[in-house]
Amino acid sequence: MQGIADYEFVRALGESNYGTNYLARTPARLGIGAAEVVVKVIAGPTSDDAFRRATRELKHFSLADSDRLVAVYDAGRHGGAFYYAMEHCPLGSLEKPNVELGVAERVAAVRDAARAAHALHERGIVHRDVKPANILLAPDGGRLADLGLSQLLSPGMVTTGLGQIGLEFTDPAIMLGAQASRASDIWSLGASLHFALTGLGVYGELKDTEPLLLVRSILASQPRLADTLAPAARSLVEACLAADVTARPRTAAEVADRISAVSAELGAKV
Repeated sequence: MQGIADYEFVRALGESNYGTNYLARTPARLGIGAAEVVVKVIAGPTSDDAFRRATRELKHFSLADSDRLVAVYDAGRHGGAFYYAMEHCPLGSLEKPNVELGVAERVAAVRDAARAAHALHERGIVHRDVKPANILLAPDGGRLADLGLSQLLSPGMVTTGLGQIGLEFTDPAIMLGAQASRASDIWSLGASLHFALTGLGVYGELKDTEPLLLVRSILASQPRLADTLAPAARSLVEACLAADVTARPRTAAEVADRISAVSAELGAKV
């Protein structure tokens, strides 16, 4: 398999909204102990301005004060394509775990993602793409990964241009043209918590696969929470998904704290 720059790809790990992830052998120049890293290659050409914006935000991401963020090691351009290298988490993601997870572990992973999101927010960064596929699993808990760079790389790009992946975890206001914000990441954390607890999205089973039709279907619907949610969990998810952003938790740190109460209600200490 080919590679990019001095990264030798081992295998493709799958596509996301705007790029492809590859498992790659770690170049010696990175000076890290891990034998392998994940390299995301962004689809399409990247302008000089977009490259500067993306690398600046990735630098802030890597410096954010949280061990719940996936480590970012490197970024660059090669042959016009933008790429960046990050920590490999072989246990999989909350969406597709490679190990068996109990409900306590799933909830703890979302709590860790909320803590990571708060660290980003405190540095003035909005993640933009919080969803179960981007909540990765490590032996000591969850990691928030895959900073949503699409809005930086293609300014003005709307959600309908990104494909359908993860739309059910996106604040509907974003689909209507609102700016991504701390509050929109909190909406996504609420939807991800609902998935962790129930295995379901907040819109039930979405049958449309064409992005524009999917967006229309979501915007014509209201979130429907599973009847099985316990009171503390229901209260938190409802608050995160509130249409009035002032009714949502003020910070992702508050979301993380309230998830601890959800865990206590479940009878699991996480």
